[in-house]
Amino acid sequence: MHSFTEENYLKTIYYLSARHQAEVTTNSLAEMTATKAASVSDMLRKLSEKQLIHYKKYQGVRLTEEGERQALRVIRRHRLWEVFLVEKLGFGWDEVHEMAEELEHIRSEELVERLDSFLGYPQFDPHGDPIPSPAGQMPQVQYRKLSDVPVGGEVQVMGVLEHSSEFLQHLDKTGLTLGCRLRIQEINGFDKSVAVQMSPEKSLFISNEVARNLLVSENQS
Repeated sequence: MHSFTEENYLKTIYYLSARHQAEVTTNSLAEMTATKAASVSDMLRKLSEKQLIHYKKYQGVRLTEEGERQALRVIRRHRLWEVFLVEKLGFGWDEVHEMAEELEHIRSEELVERLDSFLGYPQFDPHGDPIPSPAGQMPQVQYRKLSDVPVGGEVQVMGVLEHSSEFLQHLDKTGLTLGCRLRIQEINGFDKSVAVQMSPEKSLFISNEVARNLLVSENQS
């Protein structure tokens, strides 16, 4: 059985490697975990001894097959709990991340599978992130950033890259929630802000920072 800290490291390594498509550095882990590099190195040695990561000092870190399996189990629990908190307890999508951070360490597999069944086997969490299967497989989704969509593109908001409460609250205020449809009207050449049409009656200017953190699909009916 792995400690909560070890599970958090495995999850963070998974996220970083998926984001950058490369081995993870000690410095990037230190930044993500708000931990000193020396402490990160100590933890990486422990995870390496348990054969959960491939690690050599001053080189990148990557998960072993078992390490990835453990990371996906934690992510699965986290995202299922987020669905439960939003759909069954009425929390906002901006409120549930920290609570799910605690609940994800409940290790009862029977509880997790009953939770999955109770929720109707959801495929995505409230932020649009795919939920790993019980077998530890991460569904593949083909989304792009709103900032990469050209003028004239018609898209549907499917997910977010930024999960902070402040960002999600901002989206709620502007109506940029999952499922809303947008048409790119203009891209500002100076600051790359985007003008989008949300409905025949409503248009909105979106900063480049927001556009870079919205995931969209052009293939929704």
